[in-house]
Amino acid sequence: MVLEELDIAEIQSRFQSGTLTAAALCQSFLARIEEIDRNGHCLRSVIETNPDALSIADSLDHERRQVGPRGPLHGVPILLKDAIDTGDQMTTTGGSLAMLGHKAGDDAFVAAQLRRAGAVLLGKTNMSEWGYMRSTRGCSGWSSRGGQVRNPYVLDRSPSGSSSGSGVAVAANLCTAAIGAEVDGSVVRPSSINGIVGLKPTVGLIGRSGIMPVAAPQDTAGPMARSVSDLASVLNGLTGLDPKDAATKAAQPHTAEDYTRFLDLGALKGARLGLARDLMGDHEGVDAITEEAVRVLRDLGAEVVDPAVGAAVPLFGEAEMTLFLYEMKAGLNRYLASHPMSPMKCLTELIAFNRANADKVMPFFGQELFEMVEATGGMEEPAYSAARAECIRLSRTDGIDRVLADHRLDAIIAPTDSMPAWSIDPVNGDRIVGGCSSPAAMAGYPHLTVPAGYLHGHLPVALSFFSSAWQEGKLLGYGYAFEQATQVRRRPQFLSSLPI
Repeated sequence: MVLEELDIAEIQSRFQSGTLTAAALCQSFLARIEEIDRNGHCLRSVIETNPDALSIADSLDHERRQVGPRGPLHGVPILLKDAIDTGDQMTTTGGSLAMLGHKAGDDAFVAAQLRRAGAVLLGKTNMSEWGYMRSTRGCSGWSSRGGQVRNPYVLDRSPSGSSSGSGVAVAANLCTAAIGAEVDGSVVRPSSINGIVGLKPTVGLIGRSGIMPVAAPQDTAGPMARSVSDLASVLNGLTGLDPKDAATKAAQPHTAEDYTRFLDLGALKGARLGLARDLMGDHEGVDAITEEAVRVLRDLGAEVVDPAVGAAVPLFGEAEMTLFLYEMKAGLNRYLASHPMSPMKCLTELIAFNRANADKVMPFFGQELFEMVEATGGMEEPAYSAARAECIRLSRTDGIDRVLADHRLDAIIAPTDSMPAWSIDPVNGDRIVGGCSSPAAMAGYPHLTVPAGYLHGHLPVALSFFSSAWQEGKLLGYGYAFEQATQVRRRPQFLSSLPI
């Protein structure tokens, strides 16, 4: 039975007809994980599988026969980033050997929501260790526990991070969809570079309790899928009021929304989009694919304002990095303290463990960021409040909000990554030149990335749509219309290197 590339609608159709069961679908994915992730191409995108997955799937099949499905996610296998707690036999380690064996005890909000919707939590995905926040010279997709995640399109190219395993697993057909988490780019960048669809939602739309934190004003989980329609279905299952996350209170008018209703082939007719040319110019091939995407958008009825500059902010600039340092110290210590069974109780212990086990934990790069985090004071210091205010000014007041207002735009578009996937280099670290993740991340606004083309026939390039808060439905409509008109995405070929 060929089950690759099945979307959620087709899966449910087969479940309903009796030609497929949740147990059979899970078994197929588990076999494929064993075949090409742990062996074969050694993608290393799945850090562990759920030992209860098949029994859960059997139970959901029985429930379907007895009372019917709970909804579109009933029996659908989904992977979670290893920064997301689950109250089962799986561990949550952030990719770190220091947390090996740690069982959270309770589900994160997103895990509980998916279970309630009937999804099968198939396993956890590998990631850039501690959300890419351990070293100033990190390598996307590398963790001391899981090793190096590999891009399924060209295996020696970066999968990007930090939700690298989630992006690769979806692209390589190891699950139906996956959940990532980001503070700046960690959902949209691995989605872009692995040729899939990813959404970084407005902060507060998805509850964040039970997720290893970096910086609360920007932290959020986000769905990753092979199509916009699948992504919308997964998003429906994730939203809701999280009693442990105050940010979700502001989202209440939007959490009951059916995001699949925005999937309209005519969504771009009359839309006014602004091309952020100040987020382009790093690679002529990426720019050419973006120009073609703009032509398609215009053909579909959108009015594209070119250029619409002013939203660009530097990735990990001074204000954003200062915010990260203060927030991570408070957030990580709070997370560790709230997990009584955690092998690490605070950041100080974590730093000491890494030093004592440097040969295994830090064979390629160190923990400079951890040490910078540890050296900061409390969040009551003026440096923190100044950094927070500057992030808001740069990204909202003088950034996205101003550009949208000045040009009367519905959304801003740009290449998600301004360069294609770079070669994996754990010794020297990543070669991240630019991209458009920072404005929406710093503002806490929604950001959708959709495949737009392939450079040299094999390296995925994506187009981003971002706007003001709570505009997920509008962005999904634009992305769906563009996706259906272009039909860009194709399966990865697992090339060992780029043909030259």
